[in-house]
Amino acid sequence: MTELIKHSAAALAAKLAAREVSAVELTQAHLDRIAAVDGGERGIHAFLHVNTAEALAVAADVDERRARGEELHELAGVPIAVKDLIVTVGQPTTAGSKILEGWHSPYDATVVKKLRAARMPILGKTNLDEFAMGSSTEHSAYGPTRNPWDLDRIPGGSGGGSAAAVASFEAPLALGTDTGGSIRQPGAVTGTVGVKPTYGGVSRYGAIAMASSLDQIGPVSRTVLDSALLHEVIGGHDPFDSTSLTDPATGLVAAARLGNVKGMKIGVVKELGGEGYQAGVEARFADSLEMLRSAGAEIVEVSCPNFDYALGAYYLIMPSEASSNLAKFDGVRYGLRVLPEDGPMTIERVMGSTRAAGFGDEVKRRIILGTYALSAGYYDAYYGSAQKVRTLIQRDFDAAFAQVDVLISPTAPTTAFKLGEKLDDPLAMYLNDVATIPANMAGVPGLSLPSGLADEDGLPAGIQLLAPVRQDARLYRVGAVLETMLEQSWGGPILAKAPALAELAKTTEAK
Repeated sequence: MTELIKHSAAALAAKLAAREVSAVELTQAHLDRIAAVDGGERGIHAFLHVNTAEALAVAADVDERRARGEELHELAGVPIAVKDLIVTVGQPTTAGSKILEGWHSPYDATVVKKLRAARMPILGKTNLDEFAMGSSTEHSAYGPTRNPWDLDRIPGGSGGGSAAAVASFEAPLALGTDTGGSIRQPGAVTGTVGVKPTYGGVSRYGAIAMASSLDQIGPVSRTVLDSALLHEVIGGHDPFDSTSLTDPATGLVAAARLGNVKGMKIGVVKELGGEGYQAGVEARFADSLEMLRSAGAEIVEVSCPNFDYALGAYYLIMPSEASSNLAKFDGVRYGLRVLPEDGPMTIERVMGSTRAAGFGDEVKRRIILGTYALSAGYYDAYYGSAQKVRTLIQRDFDAAFAQVDVLISPTAPTTAFKLGEKLDDPLAMYLNDVATIPANMAGVPGLSLPSGLADEDGLPAGIQLLAPVRQDARLYRVGAVLETMLEQSWGGPILAKAPALAELAKTTEAK
């Protein structure tokens, strides 16, 4: 494996600017890595589509512009992967579903337009749980993604493809979407950094909606600074998104480079820990708290009692919105169409045949649950009550942030579990999101970074930082300090310790 692909996005950007490497060389190195480790029976399978020709063409254009002395964006020429829930011209967008197999969007998502404007070569589209419904990327219609730490374990979900691509050095950066933790939870179990921005801080225009009031696009990277750099590219107001905030995406990189928590109050959420949390996860969390305390932060415990009801409320609100959003996939307008084998050819029967063949079990499960929760006679009892709980969760956040600057918790209760271990137990799968869901319910920003390796299995654990709405910069300020201290404690970046990466490196060399 070439050492070039191991560098952070910020370091790669500096090498490109200094002309130590060309954008074409850099892009080709990552394409070679994808070819070497992503396919085959024991491959990572992070990508559903590889965008070779276009990525190299964009890289060549960057090199030509740089040679002419044009002023370019800092990340120009740095390759990136995009979750296959975000529409792109020139590449298929499947949402991990057979119902959209081979579909090409006629327009780019706003975030993709911004990547193109920054001249970042798009390496391809990454795997995900179908329509982002899952916590393991096992619900993809195109097969599961594997965790680069242990090829027999899950990479998290729904954005396991993006996290695994970054963790296995197939891409230095990626885009994900986070509805209940789908950027942060994969980050925790793959040893990468994942950020869910403030709701509305990054445009959702062009992201295929699962739950519109919860979905948020965000960055996936290997360092806090890299996430800040990408966040500033994709953030900011978008008139095409009615929920878009007017705030500019500025000050995030400066906050990541500031690296100072002295005098800050950091609140440990009492409800996000204890029973159900793996001992090694909690041990690494405790270590992180001590590091922050030694850096001058004040650590205090805060209680958010309604967080205990967040999981139940989420799994009423999210399926309800999903059942509405997925109604457009009807076999009539676009995507898959399956005709009934016999009987009258009505729209209703075509729709039924198409959805039966095109949707997977988890998608069907959530559509049924959401439709039931929205039905007459049950709306107030289920969906209406869940929205009331959501308001209580938002009030818990308000009360907590009146006392502290940021909140902190483990990102996920356990390290990565084995492929197939929870596939037939939806409730056990849903519990993986218990710590990440509250942020989506309230719209607050969250960041996950590696907190170390759990003693029991040597797999990465994650630590989650939460900040008030519109205060994303605080995440980067605290995250950068903690990241530096943790790396000093381990003697280097956590990804250097991934055993499966050594196996993948040998595979690359052999090929």
